[in-house]
Amino acid sequence: MSVDGGAQRLKTEADEPGWEVDPDDDWGVAVVATVGRQLRLRREAVGMRAAELGTATGYGEDLIYKIESGKRIPRPEFLDKADEVLGAGGLISAMKEDVAKVRYPKKMRALAKMEERAVEIGVYESINIAGLLQTPEHARALMESWLPAYSPEDLERRVAARVARQSVFERSPAPALGFVLEEATLCRNVGGTMVRRRQLERLLEVGRLNTVTLQVMPTMSGAHPGMSGRIELLKFEDGTAVGRSDGAFNGRPVSDLKQLRILELRYGTIRAQALPPGESLTLIEQLLGET
Repeated sequence: MSVDGGAQRLKTEADEPGWEVDPDDDWGVAVVATVGRQLRLRREAVGMRAAELGTATGYGEDLIYKIESGKRIPRPEFLDKADEVLGAGGLISAMKEDVAKVRYPKKMRALAKMEERAVEIGVYESINIAGLLQTPEHARALMESWLPAYSPEDLERRVAARVARQSVFERSPAPALGFVLEEATLCRNVGGTMVRRRQLERLLEVGRLNTVTLQVMPTMSGAHPGMSGRIELLKFEDGTAVGRSDGAFNGRPVSDLKQLRILELRYGTIRAQALPPGESLTLIEQLLGET
């Protein structure tokens, strides 16, 4: 809520960019519709008009109607304030977790859901620093270079989704995480000197965690099985697994044991050819010192 010349200025739809519901995201549409319906029912139950709820929460009446009709994704702070104003006893605030997930693109949300379940994650990246290791500034600079360009709202949405996936490092018990990065990706000046320095510092922070194995593939190494593209392997507590590689099976996720063995063989060979973790961290420290 802001004050301009002593008058309260309520947020309108123009003030809340990037929170539209993806019509192709069936689950997201259902979540936002349910939240909006519960909000409207609670408001009507206490005899409050939409304009009154808007004034109390700092939102315009039009935006309240958009949220209640499931056409706009409400922000977490709005749900907290609405819960307080309507005396909902935490019922509206409790929906923040599902609403927060709807904010992110459907594909990235599906990946994050698998990572949340995994007990072991292995990633080889050929042309970029792995998304789970990227700082927000690095991720933003990287995505800003893509064409066609994202809108500012969609860009921030994707950056937020990438950063949110990094909660995997905070899980307890933590999964075993392995990363192999090409040395060339560490030398690329994405975002400028300060962004690159912070990214290298982040790699050192993560690489020193006892649940993480971080390796670097030297530029001077010979050919290896990862030169056809990225490889990802996720293993779950029930013994199942899923993998994906840019250079195998048309890049689609696979869970067939024979196909997984091929990806595991390639990933294992890459790890064997990369620098050991200690030497990898020493190389990153050297690059940071030269930056």
